[in-house]
Amino acid sequence: MRISWIEIPERINHELQQRAEEGNDVAAFRREWDLISSGKTEEASFLAEAEKFYRKLEATPSIVKNAVHEPSEWNAIVSCCRVSKNPIPVFPASFIEDRIAGGWLGRSAGCLLGKPIEKHPRSGIIELLSSNGTWPINNFITAQGIPETLLKKYPWNRHYGKESLKENIVCMPEDDDMNYPMLNLSTFAQYGEVFTPEHVLRTWLEMAPVLSTFTAERVAYLNRLNGIEPPQTASVLNPYREWIGAQIRADFWGWISPAMPARAAEFAWRDASISHLRNGMYGEIFFAAAIAAAFQYSDTKSVIEEALKYVPPRSRFAEAITFVLSLPIQNQPWDVTVNSLYTTFGSYHWVHTINNAALVTAALLSSNGEYERAICNVVMGGWDTDSNGATVGSIMGTMLGAKQLPSKWIGPLNNEIRTGLKGYDRFSITALASKTAACAKFTPKN
Repeated sequence: MRISWIEIPERINHELQQRAEEGNDVAAFRREWDLISSGKTEEASFLAEAEKFYRKLEATPSIVKNAVHEPSEWNAIVSCCRVSKNPIPVFPASFIEDRIAGGWLGRSAGCLLGKPIEKHPRSGIIELLSSNGTWPINNFITAQGIPETLLKKYPWNRHYGKESLKENIVCMPEDDDMNYPMLNLSTFAQYGEVFTPEHVLRTWLEMAPVLSTFTAERVAYLNRLNGIEPPQTASVLNPYREWIGAQIRADFWGWISPAMPARAAEFAWRDASISHLRNGMYGEIFFAAAIAAAFQYSDTKSVIEEALKYVPPRSRFAEAITFVLSLPIQNQPWDVTVNSLYTTFGSYHWVHTINNAALVTAALLSSNGEYERAICNVVMGGWDTDSNGATVGSIMGTMLGAKQLPSKWIGPLNNEIRTGLKGYDRFSITALASKTAACAKFTPKN
């Protein structure tokens, strides 16, 4: 049985691309791999050759051209950033509870919006939704009116995509983007502020089936089962080390650190270190800090500028966010902005950290403070539609609070979430928010 993301030939292809992005000349390795893969005959012998080649590739020293500006160690990240201790804020408990509930509900609805069309190219999404007059997006996606030929060409996401269509929604169905806040909640509830990367991984092993993880997380899971401990779980045979997986795990650390982005960033780094390096880490650090800042600021630009302080300023990630900030997003059609992002970052895999973080940032800046505009714009941008919808929804929901979120988007959830995680199925979303609020650090205001 083929298991995606951990098959050796698949990892080799992505490893070669990852090394090229890091600044290595991989032409000779590509030629050698092409000879091996094009001359494959019997599957067992091919897989043996592939594993031998991968071990050779792993043993070959490689460079990271921008290594000095893209550290993975926390102390090195701190030394090149504007990281500072934030005082413990004073907030009414009701304020914290409303903002965290907004984050959970906003994340759920944004994820649900992008879920049916995940994995399809932007051109395919436009073709699909134009056929029934629902492009541009302004509501949950529906299959009604779409020709059968297009549904065969662009099938709904096999991971509960049909259940996420407007006509079928009864709750938030299971999704890895929603599993990770629950896993992090469970980790923190058990271990508190002294949690370690190993504690996070142990929670995964105890609560999450391995095939409910993807890309770097699946490799880290497999590495740990093979006796490898973090942080090596992030680097051993892991070509997805700068992909989006850590970025989608940021939310809980921001929710429990209201107006304390430094705290959120450090917690996010611990979590990211089990599966990611460099720019892959920065995605989680940046968005954890952004969510923490969303308790403090009422405009998305301020949230983004605050979060950017916690990312190495000369990293490719920071340069991507700075590029987005330079665009005249408020003064041009959304399609023009998206086209600029595809021109600049289109060489990255559709679930890489950098391109998706740039798109999320652009959608936040385009929102004018409106939840609907933010999630619809980011999903219309393509790439990792459900993850990006979730992240944008989380930040907007945290910034606005549950009471300010439109019932059009939140009502269909029926305040229920499904998951395969042990002990969390059919949970009330607001109950999850209450559990999260109990973990948040702040001084209650009388």
